Amino acid sequence: MQFRFQSNTLGSLIVNLSIAVGLVAFLSLFYFYIFLPNSTNHGETITVPDLEGMEMDKIDEFLSGHDLRYEISDSSYSEDYPPLTVLQQFPKPGANVKENRKIYITLNRVTPPTVPMPELVDRSRINAEVVLKSNELRRGHIILQSSPFLNLVKEMRYMGKPIKAGTRVPKGATIDLVVGDGYGRSDFRLGSLIGDSYETALFKLQGWNLHLGNIEIPAGIDTTGTNPVVYKQFPEVNEQVRVGDPIDIWLAPPGYKEPDNQEEEPDSDEN
Repeated sequence: MQFRFQSNTLGSLIVNLSIAVGLVAFLSLFYFYIFLPNSTNHGETITVPDLEGMEMDKIDEFLSGHDLRYEISDSSYSEDYPPLTVLQQFPKPGANVKENRKIYITLNRVTPPTVPMPELVDRSRINAEVVLKSNELRRGHIILQSSPFLNLVKEMRYMGKPIKAGTRVPKGATIDLVVGDGYGRSDFRLGSLIGDSYETALFKLQGWNLHLGNIEIPAGIDTTGTNPVVYKQFPEVNEQVRVGDPIDIWLAPPGYKEPDNQEEEPDSDEN
């Protein structure tokens, strides 16, 4: 028996088109839902493990056991980890990826990067500490030296030896500061904090080797959205204080005046 496609009628044309469309649909379904998933492991994923802190010589074997690969994409430095350990990775731990996916890692350097030593001489001790921190350096010992200028930096030392500004040192290095002792004075007259912002007052107290005591705000005064200043202090200006004493301050918006606490007595009517 022999089948022949008839193309000389409308009906046969429709039949032929239907067969062609059906064949294309079948092949498409077969490709996308059977062949392609089987060839690409569709739906099969691997959870990325956490590599942070792992040593370099263990990564290859570890990832091979998870059907993953790796590539070193960058290096950085952290004193919190040993050299040649993983600091960061991409994709992040817990992500779902295909088998044999490459994990990009950042390794900790063997030696830390260096930074130039900032100039700290003739700065206050507090200011020097701020500069050290901003340059990723640490403040070490405070060494007192006879000087009329209390807490003024006279010299910088690294590993026990004087160091000049501009000399490169490792990030995280510890720097000792030689500062003036103010001739060893302990009692002195307190300066003024009146009109100073909280930050300025705190900076002055640290420079005077005093510490902040109580902070008071007047009842009913809202300091939200303002830059409050000191309008009263205790002990008062020019009073004798000792190194290490606490100083209380009162804060209020600029221009605030403390009300008179004396209550006016009502006038008495004379008969």
